[in-house]
Amino acid sequence: MFSLLEPPFLTRLRDARRVLVAGAGGGFDVYAGLPLALALRAAGKEVHLANLSFADLYGLDLDVWVDHDVAAIRPDTAARGDYFPERTLARWLAGQDLPDTVYAFPRTGVRPLRDAYRTLLAHLGGVDAVVLVDGGTDILMRGDENGLGTPEEDMASLAAVAGLDEVAVRLVACLGFGVDAYHGVNHSLVLENLAALDREGGYLGAFSLPRDSDEGRLYLDAVAHAQRCTPEHPSIVQGSVAAAVRGDFGDVRFTERTKDGELFVNPLMAMYFCVDAPALARHNLYLDRLEDTALMRQISSVISDFRDELPRQRPPRAYPH
Repeated sequence: MFSLLEPPFLTRLRDARRVLVAGAGGGFDVYAGLPLALALRAAGKEVHLANLSFADLYGLDLDVWVDHDVAAIRPDTAARGDYFPERTLARWLAGQDLPDTVYAFPRTGVRPLRDAYRTLLAHLGGVDAVVLVDGGTDILMRGDENGLGTPEEDMASLAAVAGLDEVAVRLVACLGFGVDAYHGVNHSLVLENLAALDREGGYLGAFSLPRDSDEGRLYLDAVAHAQRCTPEHPSIVQGSVAAAVRGDFGDVRFTERTKDGELFVNPLMAMYFCVDAPALARHNLYLDRLEDTALMRQISSVISDFRDELPRQRPPRAYPH
């Protein structure tokens, strides 16, 4: 049973003792899960962080690898290049005297990614819940929308985790409503998809990340630290969310990467929209076709073929208010 006094998403996690919070879409997505991880840890739970990685993981030393396709990234992990969000986060965690290992998965297809998740779960001694976090909301696209955003990594993660039937609680939390407009996502259709999930009990509510909370304060500090450490590649998504958490509004400028576009930072970007992962997987129209993929480029091909077969796409809808 749910209560107005507690978001259903948090009710589902109430009895979990050990939780894995994992970035679904690569890059800095794991930062979207940081406030959740901090709150769950403050509630007495054991929390671990992981991320689908865009870094050059295969150049890492052998002793970094837990097993095939699972790397344990620590503050002192050596790597080529400066773009390494998992290590940047590990260094920030160490500076806060928090557990400072961030696990990283290479960009693969669904079959090896699910195996990697199972390897990590065994390494951790099992978990009671997996929370996939998406910076943005394109993980909520079902496949027939006019624009899907950047679905490949999100769908690999969703399919991999939805198939972990041995984990009782599998959830998805999206932070950054509106940021995917740059990649063609129509957010009226996002709301339509959430309504459809709600009808079957798969929508688990929304709640804000308050600026004056410990989690909000630490999130802002972590994002600022990441921007300092990766000045050439700051996260537009996390920068937009951080601006929204601070109370900024409109076309907020925090990086030259957005100089050719117009941002619409607003309070909705600082809200988590949460759903049940298996329910979301059932609503996706092509996810079953990804089951046997081994490579990320195969996922791209499957999605492209599916889109070519559609008799029509759901057209964008203007938000009427």
